Amino acid sequence: MGTFTRFLYEFLSQFFSGILSILHGLKDGIIKIFDIKSYKNIVDLYKSDFSFPEWILVAIAVLVIIAILTMIILLIYFSIRKYIKFRKQAVEKEALLEELAVLNDKVASLVQEKEKILAMKVSQLGLKPGESNEEDVNNKAKEDVGNQGIRFSKLNDIDEEYKNYKVKEYGNTFTLPELCENFRNFSASKLKLYYTSNMMRLFIAALASTKLVILQGISGTGKTSLAYAWGKFLRHDSCVASVQPSWRDRTELFGYFNEFTKKFNETEVLKEMYIANYTDDIYTVILDEMNIARVEYYFAEMLSILEMPNKDEWIIELVPSTWKSDPKNLMRRKNKSACKYVVYRNNK
Repeated sequence: MGTFTRFLYEFLSQFFSGILSILHGLKDGIIKIFDIKSYKNIVDLYKSDFSFPEWILVAIAVLVIIAILTMIILLIYFSIRKYIKFRKQAVEKEALLEELAVLNDKVASLVQEKEKILAMKVSQLGLKPGESNEEDVNNKAKEDVGNQGIRFSKLNDIDEEYKNYKVKEYGNTFTLPELCENFRNFSASKLKLYYTSNMMRLFIAALASTKLVILQGISGTGKTSLAYAWGKFLRHDSCVASVQPSWRDRTELFGYFNEFTKKFNETEVLKEMYIANYTDDIYTVILDEMNIARVEYYFAEMLSILEMPNKDEWIIELVPSTWKSDPKNLMRRKNKSACKYVVYRNNK
């Protein structure tokens, strides 16, 4: 056992002595690099033999050494600074994640508390939580109609306006290249907007391939103007919805039912989608500056719906019950979306 102990000591000593030699050598090297006295002694040893041109070269050599030392010091400084900054960001990120976890726990507890309160209110009304009385709901809806009248005033006005409307047959015979050039010439002559033929072809090709088109670029390059000109060209003005940072749900796009006034706050986007039910024409909706708010907050439902292969499934639920005075093109409890094209604008 004593033999193995001596072996292990010498074996490990060989390894660790090498590491110590590296550290000592690194320390000695750094000391030697920054040993100003040694540099001065070398200069003193040769200064009596230097000529004037050689003194110039000596000065250059000294400046080169000073520059190299400065670069080494700066490199070490910035490396340490970058590490400290990275470490600080990592710590802050961990703190934010911990705070987010705490907030999620609080939200979960608040949701549970809300459910308990709602269950108590339902039980006070004589109903069991999770159950619904369809007859009572229908009676309440009829009572609301009698008391409040019309809740979709703008959509009902559209019904009245398009009461005798017949779908138009345009019978156009132009080719696709002619369509692109006509659109380009219209934008230039009528709106003073100048685009290349390639840009027009890309835009129309995008509209032909998908209902959702994202126009991306810096401000002032004509993204909104292009979609606006398309609406003018089709003689159906584009509906412009200016996205705000406060947009957090779909009510900003489609509106919402006000329980106090018993009216549905209809938006221009909803009106545009409803009008599109009456015609086979192309309609354009522009979400201007869409990246200002999180698109998954206010447009998640539409993104999911438009991925459905069957257009009969493109349905948005607006209100939980029906009134007799509701617009005739609203399906029972839901509004069928027949918007032909939706165009976005995004500044990134």
